[in-house]
Amino acid sequence: MKNFEMCPRFEKAVDLLSKRWVALIVFVLIPGPCRFGEIESCLSNLSGKVLSDRLKELENEGIIQRTVYPEIPVRIEYSLTPKGTALAPILKEIGNWSSDWVELEAKRTS
Repeated sequence: MKNFEMCPRFEKAVDLLSKRWVALIVFVLIPGPCRFGEIESCLSNLSGKVLSDRLKELENEGIIQRTVYPEIPVRIEYSLTPKGTALAPILKEIGNWSSDWVELEAKRTS
């Protein structure tokens, strides 16, 4: 491995997907479009500001799209683009791997 060189695209992808909450937000959107509050309610401990920041980042990367419906009140939905949908099999495999290999700590009862 003396001449090993990390692929810049792979490194960028891992940097993006390893950011806190990014993979979980994409995972929540796999079944279909969601509103901000729906995403927020699926991910406890995620603040609205961080969710907003991550959604903007994912939109800038072309992984999700934000659709504004001109209704009263305005309805905004987030959904995966084809680029985002391409991540679904990867995240589902991580889910399978976690079922087989990741153990949760037992809840303490005091």
